[in-house]
Amino acid sequence: MSKFSEIINQDQPVLVDFFADWCGPCKMLSPILKQVKDKLGDGITILKIDVDKNQALASKYQVRGVPTMLLFKNGEQVWRQSGVLQESEIINVINTH
Repeated sequence: MSKFSEIINQDQPVLVDFFADWCGPCKMLSPILKQVKDKLGDGITILKIDVDKNQALASKYQVRGVPTMLLFKNGEQVWRQSGVLQESEIINVINTH
């Protein structure tokens, strides 16, 4: 948990993807997030959190469904979305914050 706090407190945006191995939409989102990382490079940190293995963290952020993405900037949650978004939509959100 303290490692998670360290990561989300970075200056650069951190996109956290709460997912589950059994979740179909999560599997669709994974390659989209890879494309986002390829486009934005070091400008973004993408962190994948398995809700089944990290139930306390999922509970803390009130993740009720997967996939759920949270965007953090300097430790503050600035955006949240459940479901799958396209690469361009995710990049627009990151660039807006």
